[in-house]
Amino acid sequence: MPRSRPASRPVRRSAVRLTVTALALAAALTTVTAPAGAHDRPGRACPQLSVSTGWYGANQARVQRLIDRYGSCSPHHRDGRAAPVAVFDWDNTVIKNDVGDATMFWMLRNSRIRQPEHGDWRTTSRYLTDSAAESLRAACPDGTGRDRTLPTATDTVCADEILSVYSEATTTSGQDAFAGYDRRTMEPSYAWLAQLTHGWTAAQVRSFAAAARAENLAAPVGATQRVGSTTDATGYVRYYDQQRDLIRTLRRAGFDVWIVSASPQPVVDVWARGVDVATGNVIGIRSTTERGRYTSHLSACGTARPGEDSQITYIDGKRCWINKEIFGVRGAAASRVQDPARRPVFAAGDSDTDVSMLRDATGLRLALNRNKAELMCRSYDDADGRWLVNPMFIAPKGRLNGAYPCATTGYTASDGTSGPVLRGDGSVIPDQHDTVFAG
Repeated sequence: MPRSRPASRPVRRSAVRLTVTALALAAALTTVTAPAGAHDRPGRACPQLSVSTGWYGANQARVQRLIDRYGSCSPHHRDGRAAPVAVFDWDNTVIKNDVGDATMFWMLRNSRIRQPEHGDWRTTSRYLTDSAAESLRAACPDGTGRDRTLPTATDTVCADEILSVYSEATTTSGQDAFAGYDRRTMEPSYAWLAQLTHGWTAAQVRSFAAAARAENLAAPVGATQRVGSTTDATGYVRYYDQQRDLIRTLRRAGFDVWIVSASPQPVVDVWARGVDVATGNVIGIRSTTERGRYTSHLSACGTARPGEDSQITYIDGKRCWINKEIFGVRGAAASRVQDPARRPVFAAGDSDTDVSMLRDATGLRLALNRNKAELMCRSYDDADGRWLVNPMFIAPKGRLNGAYPCATTGYTASDGTSGPVLRGDGSVIPDQHDTVFAG
């Protein structure tokens, strides 16, 4: 879920090309998830996807076959069996742009960020560097009013420093803002937004998200907004009609549908209502609370303890939180790949953030192409024939120049070093060329 920084240049939508490779991948599912017909179960008809535009090649048909096979309408379905699970990333997967960004921008424009405890910015994130903490202290005055909020609506120096640390992970002078974290379980700039809601209640943060939601849905596609002295911050969000239709169809077919996002929990709760996914089926970045108000610490998964702030819903952290919250796996086992019966049947994502979640899906894995190296290496390699690649449904990316560096630097390790992307058997994925795109 990489942040949608200043608004991207509009990409002209045009007809995408169905390659021989894509045709071969489409054929693969007929053996991997060979469906019985939708009407083989007497008196029951599987719900059908109804939005056909925007789907690439045979992707929609393959997803429909998955629904026909695993849904409660299927002759393979047995009463009393646990519902099949489908998991979706949120930002740029179910919607265009990023609801965490939208909320942060709104909070800065409306002076809703509280002064850190004792004025020490290091209390907002254990990974914040000394140089970033000092830059923030120098840029931002003491908070005012009962809530000790920072005047970021008018103080562009303070707003710019916070925005730079959040959006670029650097100070305005170009120094690294975060250090010392595991790149496979934590993205501290994502977590920082949740941590900056310290002192507010869940209801208050949901109200901030709701206000940002109203503004971003009302703004025209392509709109930008001013945040601090930045004039081109992304200013709109849209739900993808195709994903709304898919989520609705999956739910009607008896799937247990979940949203798993690296945006803060109360923010995603607000937006998920727009696709009729209830709060209980949303997993976002979860903060700890004290006397009913959020702290700057995060809830834990796996072997981590609350307050260690070491694992959010990010890459391998998504696996941990899915195993914990959906399948009831606790302790160290939550960080490991589970048996097929305790894994999602379907997963959808758009970024390297989602790689582990998608790899765990046993039926189909939908990757929206945002030119993210590890995700696209695994998607195009399609080692088991269960990956689908689709252009983004709004303003899709054009073709990547050159090849994805799968065999050399496509993978980022826990310590931040780059290396080759490996298949499950340890073999190296060769470099992959972009074949599913809008040109």
